[in-house]
Amino acid sequence: MGTSLMGDTHPAWWSIRRAHNLKAATYRCPLCGHHLPAVSEHMLIVPEGDTQRRRHAHTACVLAARKSGSLPTRDEWLKSQPHPPSVWRRVRTKLWRANSDSA
Repeated sequence: MGTSLMGDTHPAWWSIRRAHNLKAATYRCPLCGHHLPAVSEHMLIVPEGDTQRRRHAHTACVLAARKSGSLPTRDEWLKSQPHPPSVWRRVRTKLWRANSDSA
């Protein structure tokens, strides 16, 4: 899906919000490829917070992509990332190594 949405890059996370516009414009939904009138109910998707690459998409397409896991939010992405060891774990490891080196 990454190539169809943003060229050859695949964003790790997306900002997603409702959008509405009163200007006479027509967008193309990056998720389904169909036309999207600006005055219709739709959503704005922004890859990794880069507003220069924002895209307008049908609400139904965004909801379907969210349900399938294709458009993770930043919070969801952060939860999936490895966490650094806690201070307690680093101290305990350092003490354990110091004790094993002296033995």
